[in-house]
Amino acid sequence: MTQHATRLGVDIGGTFTDVVLETAGGRHSAKVLTTYAAPENAIVDGMRQVCTKAGIAPQAIGQIIHGTTLATNALIERRGARTALITTQGFRDVIEMRTESRFEQYDLNLELPDPLLPRQMRHAVAERVDATGAILIPLARADIETVVDAIAEQGVESVAVGLIHSYLNDAHERLIRDVLTKRLPDVMVSLSSEVSPQMREYERFNTVCANAYIKPLMKSYLGRLKGRLSDEGADCPVFLMHSGGGIISLDSAAEFPVRLVESGPAGGAVFAADIAARHGLDRVLSFDMGGTTAKICLIRDFTPKTSRVFEVARTYRFKKGSGMPISIPVIDMVEIGAGGGSLAHVDAMHQIRVGPESAGSEPGPACYGRGGDRPAVTDADLTLGKLDPDGFAGGSIRLDTEASHAALACVLGDPLDMDVMEAAFGLAEVVDENMANAARVHAVENGEDLAGYTMIAFGGAAPLHAGRLCEKLGIDRLLVPPGAGVGSAIGFLRAPFSFEANRSVYMTLSDFDPARITDLLGDLQSEAIGFVRTCDADSPINCEFKVYMRYTGQGWEIPVTLTEAQAMTPDAATFLSLFETDYTRLFGRTVAGLDVEITVWSVNATTPPSPVEPLGAAGQGGTIIGTGTRAVFDPALAQVVDAAVVARTGLMDGATIDGPAVITEDETTIIVPASRRATHLPDGCIDLTRKATP
Repeated sequence: MTQHATRLGVDIGGTFTDVVLETAGGRHSAKVLTTYAAPENAIVDGMRQVCTKAGIAPQAIGQIIHGTTLATNALIERRGARTALITTQGFRDVIEMRTESRFEQYDLNLELPDPLLPRQMRHAVAERVDATGAILIPLARADIETVVDAIAEQGVESVAVGLIHSYLNDAHERLIRDVLTKRLPDVMVSLSSEVSPQMREYERFNTVCANAYIKPLMKSYLGRLKGRLSDEGADCPVFLMHSGGGIISLDSAAEFPVRLVESGPAGGAVFAADIAARHGLDRVLSFDMGGTTAKICLIRDFTPKTSRVFEVARTYRFKKGSGMPISIPVIDMVEIGAGGGSLAHVDAMHQIRVGPESAGSEPGPACYGRGGDRPAVTDADLTLGKLDPDGFAGGSIRLDTEASHAALACVLGDPLDMDVMEAAFGLAEVVDENMANAARVHAVENGEDLAGYTMIAFGGAAPLHAGRLCEKLGIDRLLVPPGAGVGSAIGFLRAPFSFEANRSVYMTLSDFDPARITDLLGDLQSEAIGFVRTCDADSPINCEFKVYMRYTGQGWEIPVTLTEAQAMTPDAATFLSLFETDYTRLFGRTVAGLDVEITVWSVNATTPPSPVEPLGAAGQGGTIIGTGTRAVFDPALAQVVDAAVVARTGLMDGATIDGPAVITEDETTIIVPASRRATHLPDGCIDLTRKATP
């Protein structure tokens, strides 16, 4: 990837907007409250702050990498454009009928989420393409014009087009776009054959509807952002982080905004993978906790696990299957409503519940003094002594301890007959256990044992809770890297330019067609490389080839990675051997006597990753006593302890601090439990390890 001397990374979160500036002389960062009405305002404010710290003008910035939760929030809050769907006759209700799966098997009163588009906004045309791509019923232009006339009367801003089997033959979808463009030139159009050319119509239709739904919003925002940055003097290329862990151009992001849905969390996973590579850690649990959510990701061999489908806007406490499936390449992670702004309440069973509702930045937790009167995780952390009310966010936000106490007492303490400290302890333990359970389930689903993993924690709230999570999960080692409070924004600056092209073409190994495979993978390779070249015209490009395979009769596939030689000179015996090896690793055995199917083909083109600097030997900094103490509640001991307070900026390489301790910095605070010892490593990471048992 082409390197620029001065680069800016920007991550818009639900509570804070993080801005990181990297120059030849070092790195500078800022956290500012997210401005919901005009998110670009927070970006400009943060950019001004870091430029002032670095002593440069915005004109000196050579490249900006941006990630945002705006697309996700628009889907969750249903704040997208007035959108219509055109589909095949007989399939108008696919996005409402969903699949036969029930995410709560024994709930007789199960309420399914409403489809993104109501029925009156869904239209059908008489056409049909079969599972081989052959046209069974031709599409008449007059039929399209009739539907377009009806759509025009509805005053839509955007149209999604999803036809049956269009991933094999997109001729009818392109014809519909031609008619729409001529009759309604101001209406935006999204084709499922371009957005997500994969089998399974429910997921594909949902994905193209989501893309069309947020396209006007994101296109408008990205245009405003580019204009505001230019007005400030930062008239440089702007790129977007996508959900798969790479970077795409502004134009590609505006055309396919659904690929931005997990862009912020993806940046965090890239950040953790970069730290893992620098430390030679092949098994890492990435823990990213911000103001609204907590994200957990498994990283093996310095690479985050990826997936082809994920869910957004889950309606049953983040229960799998209760949300909206989005079929795009994405870093596989579990995300729960457990952030610093997550609100607590008492349920009908008189139990403390935390999240998924968040106070965000407006009004924010009660301690922000912006009108919030319900207790959030940050209020509990402040009450438990984890936070300094005068040093939060580098001192830019003065926290109101009394407001936290009042909110905790009113919402939790009084109903449960607890004092304020007990209510704060209960809130913190519930949110920590929620996150620990999410990590356990995610590990089990992937056949992993977390006992041998190292946790890497980042995000503004993660270092406050990571030590306790390690105690709960039995993880011996925790790394908190420098810049942890703005980790996702740093991850944007570590990510390569990349694009994954995929397509569904059904084939069995008994009917293996090498020539067709070579042509298909060659086309996908050209498509992926073409997208990357819109961002970087000169850097070398590497391609990763994957096929998704299953035994005949199975419902889901597993990914099988091919070398370029195996992809370009395909052989059925090689494909079978690779599949059986991966299948055995996942399930312990193969299945005899069944044919094997290939359903999806994928090529990911990427520029080389940022070079990894070797980690030097640790210095001899000695044991640090601390400049003072603070009363901090230690949940493992269930008591208040005197914790040494140490400024991170003053630590030397090799310096050690025995817990209980508090390591302070502008963007976050690291809590070292009594069970841990912290060591300052040469690259600036704080290494928390379990103390030796006497």
